[in-house]
Amino acid sequence: MLIVHTLADLRAALSGSHKPAFVATMGNLHQGHLDLVQQARALGDMTVASIFVNRLQFAPHEDFDSYPRTLSEDAAQLKATGCQVLFAPAEAELYPQAQTFKVLPDPALADILEGHFRPGFFTGVCTVVMKLFQAVFAGKAAGVALFGMKDYQQQLVIRHMVRQFALPIEIVTAATRRADDGLALSSRNGYLSAEHRIEAVALSRALQQLALQTRQNGAEALPALEAQALQALNARGWQSDYLTVRRRTDLLAPEGALADQALVALGAARLGKTRLIDNLEF
Repeated sequence: MLIVHTLADLRAALSGSHKPAFVATMGNLHQGHLDLVQQARALGDMTVASIFVNRLQFAPHEDFDSYPRTLSEDAAQLKATGCQVLFAPAEAELYPQAQTFKVLPDPALADILEGHFRPGFFTGVCTVVMKLFQAVFAGKAAGVALFGMKDYQQQLVIRHMVRQFALPIEIVTAATRRADDGLALSSRNGYLSAEHRIEAVALSRALQQLALQTRQNGAEALPALEAQALQALNARGWQSDYLTVRRRTDLLAPEGALADQALVALGAARLGKTRLIDNLEF
């Protein structure tokens, strides 16, 4: 596996590729990331991953400075999984100047749910992803980028961005990788204490119950069901931002008969100092 740190070296490494398959990460990798790399190997002629902790998507009070940087361990895992090129730039390489030009996603999609509780988050995500796409796919007739389903709203925002900018990139979303007890794998799971790690699965179980009750009771009951789910999780010691059911296509609240609607239950809540997110399509 070739490890490169500059845009020039990345483009040189990809000069012979006609269809790169790309996985963008912030490092501190888990098996979910490696699943994406494994899947990427069959989708392009060059498998590429990036590791970059993107300051633009962190609010001042969030964990940018403390976010785990584990490049050596991550590189070893990527190499073992079959990644061919790892792009691991310094911050000054991607942001040599203050980033005054930014990608502003549609607020109807990006200012709800995660965007409501983390203002500016998706602007930071879209800006860095657009930069990375330009680095990996510039001059290519086609490419593939893979994202995990756990970050449900993020993959939907990126999918819409690619469509609106007419980028020749196929977005592939892979299923969430889970621990044996059902907890969605996340780089932030390492923040959990032993006690909180046992409790953490309650978020996915709350979403399962909310999905079941929604199908049983219909859209009219949904506000009450969401409130009950949130209160029940908070009673276990969580601080919930949202537990909700939305349409998969646009993340708006469903209306009318639900039988034929593709829905997703989404949740975000803090357990101790660790904020976890999860979702369940149904």
